[in-house]
Amino acid sequence: MIGLALKMLFGDTAKYLMLVFGIFFATFLILQQLAIFCGLMLWTTSTLKNVNAPIYVVDPQVSQVNETTPMRDTDVARVRSVSNVRWAMPLFNGIQRVKLDNGAFKIIQLAGIDSASLAGAPATLVEGKLEDLRLPNTVIIDKLAVNFLSSDPDKPIKVGDQFEINDIEARVVGIAESMRSFTGGPYVWTTYERALQYAPPQRKMLSAVIAAPMPGVTLEAAAAEIEKQTGLRAYVNRDFSFDAPDDFNTMTVFWFVKNTSIPISFGTTVIVGLIVGIAISCQTFYAFVLDNLKHLGALKAMGMSNFRLSMMLVIQSMTVGLVGFGIGLLATAGFTFTAIKNGAPFFMPTIIPFAVFAAIQLICLFAATLGIIRLSLYEPAAVFRT
Repeated sequence: MIGLALKMLFGDTAKYLMLVFGIFFATFLILQQLAIFCGLMLWTTSTLKNVNAPIYVVDPQVSQVNETTPMRDTDVARVRSVSNVRWAMPLFNGIQRVKLDNGAFKIIQLAGIDSASLAGAPATLVEGKLEDLRLPNTVIIDKLAVNFLSSDPDKPIKVGDQFEINDIEARVVGIAESMRSFTGGPYVWTTYERALQYAPPQRKMLSAVIAAPMPGVTLEAAAAEIEKQTGLRAYVNRDFSFDAPDDFNTMTVFWFVKNTSIPISFGTTVIVGLIVGIAISCQTFYAFVLDNLKHLGALKAMGMSNFRLSMMLVIQSMTVGLVGFGIGLLATAGFTFTAIKNGAPFFMPTIIPFAVFAAIQLICLFAATLGIIRLSLYEPAAVFRT
């Protein structure tokens, strides 16, 4: 039965290729749009990855990491006084302007960290030494800034080069690995005191307090104690998870999902992909069944049951779904390589390919169902009338 079903399917080359193309197009469109959406949402939490700390303490009005409500400098001491806190350090985080040698201006994400402990420093340096950040007028840039902040495309920035942040000298002493920011600009690290000099002055400059719990104390217990004793909001910094909606990463992603039109934009494209897949697959597979209705009717007249004939159609549709999905997945992998190389947001959680595969197979089963309905209404005697 399986061999006969596949022989019938591959025998009609034109319709087979049209079916595979429809599934391939739908798969590619859905996969790459979902992956770009996930990558973009991951970018919204880049500060939490690049300035890594177990707990972020912010103003109670702050609901996501890119939103900054300045606090008083005395809030650092208040957090340090909490018994469950091992250490607490100040953090400045904000968007600043950089002036290049040719007079052009670029936007950067400036992070000011404690000069003594260097808590919140980049985890991986590809060039330079972290301790050099304590030298006067020094900064560490990420790999994106190497070309982004260069006035000459043929001369990328290297350790020892200089630029200006709000008309104040900044000398590069290190280059770090980092996640790209949601704003598209590179990350630049300096000390907290120097960040206050680079940034335009205002009454309150402290963006957040980063902290860690005492040994044996859970992050949740330490955060709860900080909130109880200081009245500030303490968020646990962990990877995105539906099981932990109160973590800062998860809250940041959900904030952008609820308050921006990004999900609507990408969701519309995904729906279009599904519609295209359904339309092409159902129409083409139904035409394939009509073209082979005489052969199927002959098998029915020779005693093959409706169930076995239906299973033949299901096998044919699922084979098309498997082949089309496989080609679409390979095309998405090629797109991924190009997208990441060009700095585009792209992240594909493991569940996405499985979910899309299930959706594609449901589309194919729906197309097979239309054929099964038509076949069930076909009278075997009609074979002998023609």
